[in-house]
Amino acid sequence: MADNATVRDHSDTASSVSRRTFLSTGAASAVALTGAANEAKAQAGQPVKWDRSADVVIIGAGVSGLAAAIAARDAGASVISVDRNFDIGGRGILSGGRVHLGGGHVLQQKAGIKDSADQVFTDWVRHDTLDARYGDRDMVRLFADENVATFNFLVENGVRFIEKPVGPERASTVPRTFVTQEWPIKSELIAPGRGRNGSGLVRALASAARQKGAEILLKHEMKSIVRDRTGSGKVLGITVARDGATMNILARKGVIIATGGHTGNVNFRRIFDPRLTEEYQQACEPYVHQGADGELAAMAIGATLWATANQTAEAGSAITKTRHIGCRWGYASLVNQAGRRFWNEVDGSYKFFAAAMAYNGDPVKLNGGGPIWAIFDADAAAREKWNTKPPNVDPDGYFFSADTIEELAGKIVNPHQKRPMSGAVLQETVNRYNSFVAAGVDSDFKKPTPMHKIETPPFYAAWATPILHDTLTGLRTSTNTEVMDVHGEVIPGLYCAGESQGGFAQHGLARCLVFGRIAGRHAAKRTA
Repeated sequence: MADNATVRDHSDTASSVSRRTFLSTGAASAVALTGAANEAKAQAGQPVKWDRSADVVIIGAGVSGLAAAIAARDAGASVISVDRNFDIGGRGILSGGRVHLGGGHVLQQKAGIKDSADQVFTDWVRHDTLDARYGDRDMVRLFADENVATFNFLVENGVRFIEKPVGPERASTVPRTFVTQEWPIKSELIAPGRGRNGSGLVRALASAARQKGAEILLKHEMKSIVRDRTGSGKVLGITVARDGATMNILARKGVIIATGGHTGNVNFRRIFDPRLTEEYQQACEPYVHQGADGELAAMAIGATLWATANQTAEAGSAITKTRHIGCRWGYASLVNQAGRRFWNEVDGSYKFFAAAMAYNGDPVKLNGGGPIWAIFDADAAAREKWNTKPPNVDPDGYFFSADTIEELAGKIVNPHQKRPMSGAVLQETVNRYNSFVAAGVDSDFKKPTPMHKIETPPFYAAWATPILHDTLTGLRTSTNTEVMDVHGEVIPGLYCAGESQGGFAQHGLARCLVFGRIAGRHAAKRTA
């Protein structure tokens, strides 16, 4: 049943990189109290002791944060950027480097592609595609108008592109996607030669930001945003933590949230879809965690969300099939936690995801569909050239093998497998599937031409649960990226860009780059 999947090679993933634990539980609790104390002081009009200061303080050193840092420095502002990780780049460094910018820039012209800002706007406000239907049209207009300038900005700051266009993609009617070249310094790559071309984007931007004087503080976790509640109502700065100690950083002009979204925060993502319980992992974990930190910190001082329909519009890459099976982390056969097939395995539509999350009779766990397992045999592993040995798979709860199907079911033990899988049920499922192969017709789910029986031991069960990818909604902002409250009023001195920003639900790097630039530019020009 695993005709269309791949077994994961850990050398090609972020999970081969050890993500650091920055704060112990006790230290984190103390730091949280300190951040709350600073906010309380600000609300009471009492002075906060500031340890550092800059004109613009940026939370996050990923794609949007780096673009904001450069833009702010270009506008003459001093910049301090903080990031909780041990390296720059966020999810961008693990991405394929696909930058979806058009409008008629030089590489489009070179490829003979006719495009304009007006055409970008028209494409991304179309009512007949879910990718564009629910966008904030003021945000889309600004995005369209800034496409060419943002592309030029990237080239000017050292980003190099492969000059072959990709597309049209998503709502676009002409090719607009160009892929960045992989960063040439192998020692600074996560997975050299494995298509992580986003390294060429973020490494180039980080180098430019530092050369222009932006200070990037790694392993510094934002704990709170401090707002003056007694006078101007403006955002004053942030509290950060490192190794259990806190530091307060004053932002003379503005704070920019560039924390990357909410897909890793189970409670937060269930605001939009209650079915997205804990078994659905976040893409790019454990290297990057999208914990809704920026959204929560902003909402604690009055911010609100915007264009939330985009998160559940069944478009884009909010939820995807796994590219690699047999491991906890990864990215496109299958049985549910009860051991039964539930859909056509080769279908990648939202019908597949809905079926995966469907209630399957569990009297305890009503929301969330539970784990999905790819079931295959030794012939499939040989046919597809899958390496079923560690470290290519995760045997600790995410990959199992046995000499019989019934024995295989009994071996499946996983934190998200809330009840044991019945060996008799799984054997019945496999027998039925094999009968469809013999008949050449999938009578249950209309899978096109089931081709291979599952009959040669050893047999395998590989974790293949859908994975959460894009954050497609976030904080409400003005077109200048100023964060707004529930009354539609700007929170002075607070900005947001990237996946933590709501309004424009485009998949990929381009919206992060465009609005990161805008945030940095406007924050730098702000007068107190």
